[in-house]
Amino acid sequence: MEYPLLTCAIARSTKVLGDSWSLLIMRDIICHKHSKFKHFKASKEKIASNILTNRLKSLLEMGLIEKLDPNGSKKSTTYIATQKGMDSLPIICQMYLFSIDSIDENLLDDMQKNIKKQIKGDLALFQKTKISEYIDFVEELREALEVSKLSKKK
Repeated sequence: MEYPLLTCAIARSTKVLGDSWSLLIMRDIICHKHSKFKHFKASKEKIASNILTNRLKSLLEMGLIEKLDPNGSKKSTTYIATQKGMDSLPIICQMYLFSIDSIDENLLDDMQKNIKKQIKGDLALFQKTKISEYIDFVEELREALEVSKLSKKK
């Protein structure tokens, strides 16, 4: 999806990622390796099904995500981040850093405390590790899909 009238890079970025749900979905895809509708639906932010459907469609249209098997059934749809989608990780991390210190440490669970320590300790390493782990995860998904397709042919 193109926005020819938006010549300001910030305006264009907010058009693509400006709503909170899109960034949270991208966070869940890249950082938490969520790939199915039911995984996104189970996130603690409790996104409504109709909003989730609309945001996934929008992220697909904007090229931030793609369907692993576009010919699969609706129930089996697996969403993965494209390179453009993975490029949103630094934005997600900067937004995280912008507000994490305003959250009482006692409200964070162990996983959140660990993420805070990693991001604040070495942001570049955190981002590099998350992208590397995500690429490995997508490769595993692709291999599982191929195995599944081969077994169905037999």
